[in-house]
Amino acid sequence: MSLYRTGLVALSLVVSTALLSACSDSQATSEAPKPATQTTAQQASVDAMNLRVYKSPTCGCCVDWIDHVEDAGFHSVTHHPDNLTQLKLDMGLQGQYHSCHTAVSEQGYLFEGHVPAKLMQDFLEQPPADALGLAVPGMPMGSPGMEVDDRFSPYQVLLVKKDGSYEVYATIEEQADQY
Repeated sequence: MSLYRTGLVALSLVVSTALLSACSDSQATSEAPKPATQTTAQQASVDAMNLRVYKSPTCGCCVDWIDHVEDAGFHSVTHHPDNLTQLKLDMGLQGQYHSCHTAVSEQGYLFEGHVPAKLMQDFLEQPPADALGLAVPGMPMGSPGMEVDDRFSPYQVLLVKKDGSYEVYATIEEQADQY
């Protein structure tokens, strides 16, 4: 997809849109394991850690991010929708927050892009009022799933609210801060 076809003004949105276009296709690929016997509290804890991840079947950084969150205790089921961008919009996530993949918790919270697992865990323990979820727009170098040697660009994790507004949830100044 030509970056000029996106019609977006901001360079970061152009890059994100181009990457999203490259990362959209169809079909589900894996099932999350469910423990057989648990108390209600244990099941609630496990459900909080289950994610549906929507991504392209060809996007390698998404696979690396999934490995990151699974190493932190999350369980994921991966889906490859025909129109990933439209799915994000249908879930209420405006274009300026988009990245290459979207994870959805059992409670319906969205985790867009390369959000560190530790911040997802913190968020799920005490979700802020009126929260849609967390987002890392674009694909910051060195974020979970985007690691390349020791290259790193500081980035912000945004708290996206149901009304479309946002506030900064966390600022990651150094790569070690996200683990």
